[in-house]
Amino acid sequence: MTDLTERKGWLGLLAKAPPAALAALWDGAPDHEVLRAPEIGAVMVRGRMGGTGAPFNLGEMTVTRCSVRLRSGEVGHGYVQGRDKDHARRVALIDALMQGPGAEDLRARVLEPLSQAAARKAERRAAKAAATRVEFFTLVRGED
Repeated sequence: MTDLTERKGWLGLLAKAPPAALAALWDGAPDHEVLRAPEIGAVMVRGRMGGTGAPFNLGEMTVTRCSVRLRSGEVGHGYVQGRDKDHARRVALIDALMQGPGAEDLRARVLEPLSQAAARKAERRAAKAAATRVEFFTLVRGED
């Protein structure tokens, strides 16, 4: 059985991965049964002012979901932002495969490269933000 927080981690990484990057790293389709065909819908996005205020409805976001079961019995789910049915199916298949015996190989071939790419993207974004940082200081005047 996989650790729930570990599973949340790879599901988040797969859902946020660019669909083309995920397809380039893994485009296999093991023998599986479709429990829920990829379908497009909407979810309500909620927010909080300052992270601690009262929740409010921000608006709706389009999502696509899919669920599959491998012949070996593992069930995988995929929820992705947008309308990409292939991306949702890939996420569901990889989720199911990550619960089986080939998880370490899949982690090395797919999850690690995606994680490294996400880290590089975050570093570039942080560097760009740091370049625009302004530091304010106050000079003490001798008029007191």
